[in-house]
Amino acid sequence: MKRILVTGGAGYIGSHTCKLLAQSGYEPVCYDNLSNGHADFVKWGPFERGDLIDCEKLKTVLESYDPVAIIHFAADSYVGESVANPFKYYKNNVGGTLSLLEAMRESGQSKIVFSSSCATYGIPETDCITEFCPQIPINPYGRTKLIIEQILSDLSARGEIRFMALRYFNAAGADPEGEIGERHDPETHIIPLAIRSATDQTPLNIFGTDFSTPDGTAIRDYIHVDDLARAHLLAVERLLNGGASDFVNLGTGQGTSVKEIIVALKDLGLNVNERPAPRRAGDPARLVADASKALATLGWQAQYQDIRDILATSVNWHKRDG
Repeated sequence: MKRILVTGGAGYIGSHTCKLLAQSGYEPVCYDNLSNGHADFVKWGPFERGDLIDCEKLKTVLESYDPVAIIHFAADSYVGESVANPFKYYKNNVGGTLSLLEAMRESGQSKIVFSSSCATYGIPETDCITEFCPQIPINPYGRTKLIIEQILSDLSARGEIRFMALRYFNAAGADPEGEIGERHDPETHIIPLAIRSATDQTPLNIFGTDFSTPDGTAIRDYIHVDDLARAHLLAVERLLNGGASDFVNLGTGQGTSVKEIIVALKDLGLNVNERPAPRRAGDPARLVADASKALATLGWQAQYQDIRDILATSVNWHKRDG
């Protein structure tokens, strides 16, 4: 059986990807230090606990399992924390990736799918973001993702690696079978916070009600986590079939406002205790992907198009995870 090393495989998107890999005939090897991941999310293959900055441990794992490719999720990913503690983000995200790349080089590995982000675009000047939009990140988290993309590009230009960098927008939803889902500490994502608010009436802060959008709240492109997992599988298979290095956006191409999420949850029987709050610095009014390149390059497009279908999987998971 072909093995794939998944760094951050105990996390939200990583665990969903491991499940899909196992269902698709691969053996996912989860490499995670559990700082943000969860041991109970590791269900579909071997688990190796370790830090990315531990290059020797990574080399041992790579030589032991000899994976056909690496999917690299492991990273710190809180925007606010990256502003408060940028050194941590450069050390862990950029330094950890360099450690992984060094271990790959010394172990003869050359194929990597990188979990990038729309945060590399910063505040775009267009309503629908293509891969050709300027990348001007506005926080250390986004800058670490862009730096890693540039490192991968430089190594690829020398023929040392081949990569796919997947720039995705707002991950959402949960495993439809309820085995895994979204669990962060602290929780910063709007959908689980809204579900929590409806459950225990904790006030949900709506950061900005005066954006230049139809209802005044920020619009984002919410993409189901299973759709993201499928894109990573397709990216791996593209590399295994000799595909060239590339960057692609992942999104639905549709925008949903914060208020629309609250209305959709009400349709599902949940009443959110919302309260207006000031805008956060640097929050764009609208971030929506043009994912046409993903369709052309990977044959991928989002299967979950209705926000209510995405939310229903989240509600089901949070009821179980309780």
